Amino acid sequence: MSKFVDELQSLSKSSSTPIGFHPSVSELKSPAMLLIAGLSGTQVKEAKIVADVNADAGLILSESPSARIVKQMVEAVGNVPLGVFVKGMSEEKINEITSLGCDFVVFDIKAAAVVLHKEEIGKFLMIEPSLDQGFVRAINSIEVDGVLIDSRGGDSFVAVEHLLVCQRFVELLEKPVIMALPSLVTKAELTSLWQAGVDGIVAPSTQSVEALTELKKMIDGLPRGARGRRAKADVKLPNYGGLVASEEDEEQEEI
Repeated sequence: MSKFVDELQSLSKSSSTPIGFHPSVSELKSPAMLLIAGLSGTQVKEAKIVADVNADAGLILSESPSARIVKQMVEAVGNVPLGVFVKGMSEEKINEITSLGCDFVVFDIKAAAVVLHKEEIGKFLMIEPSLDQGFVRAINSIEVDGVLIDSRGGDSFVAVEHLLVCQRFVELLEKPVIMALPSLVTKAELTSLWQAGVDGIVAPSTQSVEALTELKKMIDGLPRGARGRRAKADVKLPNYGGLVASEEDEEQEEI
């Protein structure tokens, strides 16, 4: 089972604590959002960045990373989950990545469908912001653990469009939503992404350890608790043993 998927599931539970109940100690310690350090995948020493900034995971963003480098980076990060992004992934490539010990993989819709049956690795579908709404809903019915919105090719800042895209996908999907950032974000931008329902962010691979450390501090400063549409769907009131009459019952009593 993927460690990164486990972290996302724990995050989802801690962000949907029913009204009237106090969160547990573990839920209070859980981050409000996960930080994934983007890596170019060209040098093994990059793996040290993941540990230095206390990132929740690392993601190699190169579309065709060397198998040797990937294996060495998996060993270098230790217990921290490491994923790899592969575009148009063939069955052969899927098997190779799985054998290298990667914790999760990010792939596009052109990847071989066999990847959906790989239970030993986390699976995340990379989707474009312009993806048809019907296609987005259909993602709920396939065996992926979450989606990654790729916004790296656009503006060098978080635009209103990014927030609208995130909110739209969060409302349509029953799976975690991760966003690959076009650049590092300010505290206000990060808060807006959190409010939109984003579960994790992938930082650009060109950032310094100092910049990523500051980003991690901003994430730690985000409020804990439910947010957005998912929060409303999970609202529950405590049951103290009494029965609540339905509207139909009340109408019958009046008659």
